[in-house]
Amino acid sequence: MENKLYKSSLDKKICGVCGGFAEFFGIDATLIRLLVVLFTLAGGSGVLFYIVAALIMPDEPNYY
Repeated sequence: MENKLYKSSLDKKICGVCGGFAEFFGIDATLIRLLVVLFTLAGGSGVLFYIVAALIMPDEPNYY
């Protein structure tokens, strides 16, 4: 099965971007969230990344 990148509908705090990346890479979403916070504190690029990803990434399709 092909693994596609979607915003998570189950593991989300704001838009589901970090949860989607975590599901795609098979890691804990908390690690992705910590990386976004780290990049935000290190110059603000984390906020820009999150906003762009939230606008571009499609929502996870519902199969039920």
